[in-house]
Amino acid sequence: MHISRQSTTLHRQSLHWVTICICICIALAVLTWAVFGQTLWYDFVNYDDPSYVYQNTRITSGINLANVAWAFSHIHSENWHPLTTITHMLDCQLHGLNAGWHHFTNVLLHAIAVVLLFVALQQMTGALWRSAFVSAVFAVHPLHVESVAWIAERKDVMSAVFFMVTLLAYLNYTRAPSIGRYLTVALAVVLGLMSKPMLVTLPFVLLLLDYWPLGRFEAHRSNTGRQVLQLVLEKIPLIVLSAVSSIVTFLAQRGAIGWTEQLPVSERISNAIVAYVVYIRQMFWPAGLAVFYPHPENRLPIWEISLALIVLGGITAAAFVLRKKAPYFVTGWLWYLGMLVPVIGLLQVGWQGHADRYTYLPQVGLYIALTWAVTNLTRSWRFQRMALGAAALLIVGALSCRAWLQTSYWRDSETLFTHALAVTSNNDVALNNLGIIFLDKGQLDDAIFKLQAAIDLRPDNAPAHDNLAKALLKKGEVAEAMVHYRKFFELEPASVEARNTLGTALIQQGHVREAIDQWQESLAIQPENGNAASNLAWVFATCPQDSIRDGTRAAELGERALRISGGKIAMIYKVLAAAYAENGRFADAIETAQRGAELATTQGNPGLAAELESNIALYQSGRPLRDSSITNGNSSP
Repeated sequence: MHISRQSTTLHRQSLHWVTICICICIALAVLTWAVFGQTLWYDFVNYDDPSYVYQNTRITSGINLANVAWAFSHIHSENWHPLTTITHMLDCQLHGLNAGWHHFTNVLLHAIAVVLLFVALQQMTGALWRSAFVSAVFAVHPLHVESVAWIAERKDVMSAVFFMVTLLAYLNYTRAPSIGRYLTVALAVVLGLMSKPMLVTLPFVLLLLDYWPLGRFEAHRSNTGRQVLQLVLEKIPLIVLSAVSSIVTFLAQRGAIGWTEQLPVSERISNAIVAYVVYIRQMFWPAGLAVFYPHPENRLPIWEISLALIVLGGITAAAFVLRKKAPYFVTGWLWYLGMLVPVIGLLQVGWQGHADRYTYLPQVGLYIALTWAVTNLTRSWRFQRMALGAAALLIVGALSCRAWLQTSYWRDSETLFTHALAVTSNNDVALNNLGIIFLDKGQLDDAIFKLQAAIDLRPDNAPAHDNLAKALLKKGEVAEAMVHYRKFFELEPASVEARNTLGTALIQQGHVREAIDQWQESLAIQPENGNAASNLAWVFATCPQDSIRDGTRAAELGERALRISGGKIAMIYKVLAAAYAENGRFADAIETAQRGAELATTQGNPGLAAELESNIALYQSGRPLRDSSITNGNSSP
């Protein structure tokens, strides 16, 4: 009878504990959505979102076998992260270019990662409320806004989910090692690396967890060295996976990596040392955050570099001195240092000095170290639980308010980059993106002013040259625009988008053969570029000059453009119909134009639908289409 009562009591306690854990998970999810749910009403931004999503026809055409194969076999925006790429395709398949649903996916993935972090930490350490606090800070720290509110940073939240899954799988493996459980860990690592290759340091993090909290290092034993060697050897397959991912990433990003002649190694090292300390400062005081921080290059003073080096050296020394008394300290600190290595700037990708998104997973190590340290240091306090509970609520509340405000800057591109200019200096990237906004609004003088200012700050800012050339073309200053296009192609010879734009500008000036050269160069660089294929097909099909028309080539390019678009762009049906008519395939031309007219009507484009109906009448009379504006200028499909 006594055993039965004891069993019932244990069952009730277990049920009570599970109930608390479930309530904490729900609270963490609610907290996450309370801060980031506002993004469901936000738009895309004009920084990386175009190439990652809404201007990438592979992505916008949705999920199909060809696109999935492309995700695994091609580079996407100078990265190889096929799983992340596929999620963008899936969003477009389900929701089109409704930005709110793309934001929804980001917030959902972040919320899942937050909950999984809590479960993993609680299972590893047995510390319920400390794990909850760490997870809450991870959920709402303002430094993490960039990773969640930026659609192009889907790779952060996606990889975080698999990072947490890896921690849980590894915990399961350490409790009862087996080949099957190890393979589960390896699979989670592979999925994480295919989401974002920054997880190459994950085997190192697992080794740190072996030390604390998993306690797989038995310091009292005489063969500690052999234990360490065994644990390292255990990670070899995972290290190999990370090495392969590192090689693929290096090859994918070599076009974006700043080599020594662009950014000397000495400047990279100096900035990396300072950036480690900057991230710590921002963790404690997350004010003045921006989407882009210009690289200081050679402008860092010696005293700042020296002070940062002393701080890092001092903390590292303290972590090792206290490793037995406070093992969580060395684990958390090395977690932070190690996870930042791929993105600290030793191999420079882009021109940022540092970036909020890079702290997303690395700073979890600092949250752990500080949370456990404060708990242990206040152990003798009489009202410790009450005091720490109140402090935790105050901290999470303050971070939530600050994160909510920071998230509000992501409502649109103009707000985002206006804020960036307000809190940073010498920010040529913010000026360039504001210039794009004014260009899209037709405010050409404002656009030219911003873009020229960006170039004045950094003459090698290729996108600013490209955008300034576009603005000058729209203003009719062709000669000045060509100066900036020449500079742009000198900096970015493989740019397809700029060549497409220049081709359109040239043909609007009546320079047909020069336009064709630009579009053909685009296809030589990127054979699956639907924009260039469509433009060429139109010119080859409809140009009044006999020497330029090429019906066979026009049909081939039109069919390629239609395939790339997934049949979702009505204008391409117009192009392909004209190509079929040039080949004398009038029945195909009529059918294609009819399909285009139906799609245009469905998409709310009655003007295009009426134009296609007019073209159908022309094809029914057995005549191909001719676009006289091609040779006169101002042509467009």
